Amino acid sequence: MATFPGPQRDLDPADDPSPASIVLGGGCFWCVEAVFLPLHGVTGVRSGYAGGTADTANYQAVCSATTNHAEVVEVQYEPSEISLGRLLQVFFDVAHDPTQLNRQGHDRGRQYRSSVFYRTEAQKTVVEAYIAQLNAARVFPSPIVTTVEPLDAFYEAEAYHQNYAARNPAQPYVLFTALPKIEKLKDSFGSLLDPRTKEE
Repeated sequence: MATFPGPQRDLDPADDPSPASIVLGGGCFWCVEAVFLPLHGVTGVRSGYAGGTADTANYQAVCSATTNHAEVVEVQYEPSEISLGRLLQVFFDVAHDPTQLNRQGHDRGRQYRSSVFYRTEAQKTVVEAYIAQLNAARVFPSPIVTTVEPLDAFYEAEAYHQNYAARNPAQPYVLFTALPKIEKLKDSFGSLLDPRTKEE
């Protein structure tokens, strides 16, 4: 199990009715999606857009950096099998660098911002408490810049973006960005992986 600290505050399954979901932004959604798909208790992951309006919820508009959308993934999960807090632990440790403002690596623009879009006030409380915990412990050399935003709407991305990394393992961006994250996931959170993933 990872040495990265888990959240001191989490949601009890009774307070996180199934089916549950959280929307996370951490740079290119291809790579973030690839991190969450192998987790036991995750029942679905969809790449999409959040933060902007329906008329600009398309890849061309979002990549223009003129909308308020972020590239995000909607992680659907079974709270009795994996908690919101555990998903956030993976998000902050593996999926992206939460200290980079409006960028991830060479990807730059507000659409790549580190963000959590919450559906309920209970989710918001857990997210904000965890960010405060990580900042207080100085887990990262710089402060976390993750935005915590209410989810007004999630817009599913175009079909060719869904499960992109798994379908395009030889694509250079996937090779150099997504696959290292998946290896870190296996090393740090192997006990959280779906048994079928462990056999691959």
